[in-house]
Amino acid sequence: MTDNRRIAFLGGGNMAEAIIKGLLRENSSASLMVAEISVDRRACLAEAYPAIHVVDDIVQAAAWGDVIILAVKPQHAAGVLSSLEPAVSPDKLIVSIGRVPNTTGLNAAAVGLKLDERGAIVVDDECRTNLPGVWAVGDVVRGPMLAHKAEEEGVAVAERIAGQHGHVNFDTIPWVIYTSPEIAWVGQTEQQLKASGRAYKAGTFPFMANGRARALGDTTGMVKMLADAATDQILGVHIVGPMASELIAEAVVAMEFKASSEDIARICHAHPSLSESTKEAALAVDKRTLNF
Repeated sequence: MTDNRRIAFLGGGNMAEAIIKGLLRENSSASLMVAEISVDRRACLAEAYPAIHVVDDIVQAAAWGDVIILAVKPQHAAGVLSSLEPAVSPDKLIVSIGRVPNTTGLNAAAVGLKLDERGAIVVDDECRTNLPGVWAVGDVVRGPMLAHKAEEEGVAVAERIAGQHGHVNFDTIPWVIYTSPEIAWVGQTEQQLKASGRAYKAGTFPFMANGRARALGDTTGMVKMLADAATDQILGVHIVGPMASELIAEAVVAMEFKASSEDIARICHAHPSLSESTKEAALAVDKRTLNF
């Protein structure tokens, strides 16, 4: 990628973030626009990559010759134009708005296999299709397109076929973006909790205040924990920083057992370790961190 090339991304999901960070590591002077990126991840992205500009409410993208114009909703146009000019006319547009199930060629219609409007195989809560004796799991059915989700569904289906009680809890499936810094989360976001009207408490702890992170020389990011305002049950955990993909496992176990933030706060964590940041975020829910 040449210096100062303007690249716009339509979509700000997992794959877009991975590509964005790769490009910025290759050329820190690049200017990128990103649409629809998660609010929970913006602060850390902006801290690590100042060249990123976030644009909300993209409604269309039009090609004029070899120039791409991103159109935004009128109420946001003035702010976008003033802050990003001339980046509103990027050199390249990368469309990264998600994936679709790979069911083309299955000849589903011939056997009467039901597909939804996105081409995914329609299944019930136990992964049964509309055809007797036919089950489907993984990326061709509803839910997140994650290898570990597919594996759990496969095990659950095998157990059900064997007459056992297979189970997959979609509320505790971890998500990971393997970038630098790593990003991992499980459960709900603040935006989802606000939209549902559920009262919650939030606690955050930065890796810059963690001894192990400082020793590693990798202090970017933080741990955020969300808990029910009344019961203190953990509703979501979001991590941006070193080894986030490994640290999220503790949060998954805690949520699977319906633990409270106080449960995590009262568990002894080894020192120095990155996992202390999870404990500190739990303490922060009650506004009583030890080291920040």
